[in-house]
Amino acid sequence: CDFTTTRLLHRRFRRRRARDARSSAMFTAMRATAVRRWRRRGAIAVAERALNIHEYQGAALMQRFGARVPPGVACATLEDVAQAVQTIGGGDEVVVKSQILAGGRGLGTFANGFQGGVHVVKRADAVNVASKMLGQTLITKQSGPGGKPVNVIYVAEKMSLKREMYFAILLDRATAGPLVIASAEGGTSIEDLAVSHPEKIIKMRLDIEKGMTHAQAKELVTKLGMTKHLDDAAKQLLALYETFVKSDCTMIEVNPLAEDQDGYVIAADAKLNFDDNAEYRQKELFAMRDSSQEDQREVQASKFDLNYIGLDGNIGCMVNGAGLAMATMDIIQLYGGSPANFLDVGGNASEEQVVEAFKILTADPKVKAILVNIFGGIMKCDVIASGIVAAAKQVDLRVPLIVRLEGTNVEKGNEILKGSGMAIITAEDLDDAAQKACSSLKQAAA
Repeated sequence: CDFTTTRLLHRRFRRRRARDARSSAMFTAMRATAVRRWRRRGAIAVAERALNIHEYQGAALMQRFGARVPPGVACATLEDVAQAVQTIGGGDEVVVKSQILAGGRGLGTFANGFQGGVHVVKRADAVNVASKMLGQTLITKQSGPGGKPVNVIYVAEKMSLKREMYFAILLDRATAGPLVIASAEGGTSIEDLAVSHPEKIIKMRLDIEKGMTHAQAKELVTKLGMTKHLDDAAKQLLALYETFVKSDCTMIEVNPLAEDQDGYVIAADAKLNFDDNAEYRQKELFAMRDSSQEDQREVQASKFDLNYIGLDGNIGCMVNGAGLAMATMDIIQLYGGSPANFLDVGGNASEEQVVEAFKILTADPKVKAILVNIFGGIMKCDVIASGIVAAAKQVDLRVPLIVRLEGTNVEKGNEILKGSGMAIITAEDLDDAAQKACSSLKQAAA
């Protein structure tokens, strides 16, 4: 009897563990779907929260694993720039690069009117050019209209490159392993090249257990059209793969991967993305996170384990569950409103998290109403109701608050809301809640 009971318990545990894994994967997928959907609509003004590091940090990381990168110095002051110009080798010119976490720096514009975030200049002019960039805000096609602050200037040696290629390693969902995408033509948009000349795109799937072999690296070198120092070039590709694996990257994109005048391969510029789930074992790497480049609401939300993404609307949303968040945003749009955020407090939020969520919502000057949509499963409605009341009192709420509760202890939750003495608008269902939120804006405008 004891043996049978033990087997049943083990079976239940395995089922629960499998269910939890599916739920976690489902949340990640649904959240990503919501982000993509609202980004396509032009509503999302900031990037999805993920570790991104600056160019100079990525160069140092790749160099640590044996990859060849252009010599350069990260400068936080103009004095640093002056010293870097004296120590960097090369000819009469150096490259002065603004460091922000957004693409399109070269064609960007500073808030002070200075054009371009990347300049090739004479050594004598480097400090003057850097003075117009350092401490300023750079606006690019990828930075959003508010731009990003330039807190670091990267002064690099100007390389004389003979040929530019494209090389990337990323995770392939189809095979659940690494995928190499490369081309003998680089330095330009790989997306455009894939459309106009798909035959020029090289793809190679790698075995996750074996990794990139020396034979595969040499095959890639040949397909990329290299003719000199082939063994060294293969070692460079293997170094990039080692960076990818040992740093828990989800992507390394080197554009361009170039050959210098002597035929040696250089990772001239690169973008690296990392798996946020690896933070526990990549503490040194994640310490490089530059929060000044991120939406400060997202930074604050992450401290309390809240999933937040800012949008451009005026109805703040607080929901538990990515699917419910998507539905809430969609139905607000259906009734003529516009969501101000994607905010998922999770399935087991504490009162402290709810209070913090309200602080983040009310700190946004665009928010003119707040809609709380909670389905109480693991999270009980009475607990969330107590958190809502406490939060509304703490933040001195001055905008309409619409709350729809459903699920465990919903009656107790509604009693807490009604007995709070606050002007909280309750709703019967999601339709009712969305309509009340949208109409509250019209009433305020009248």
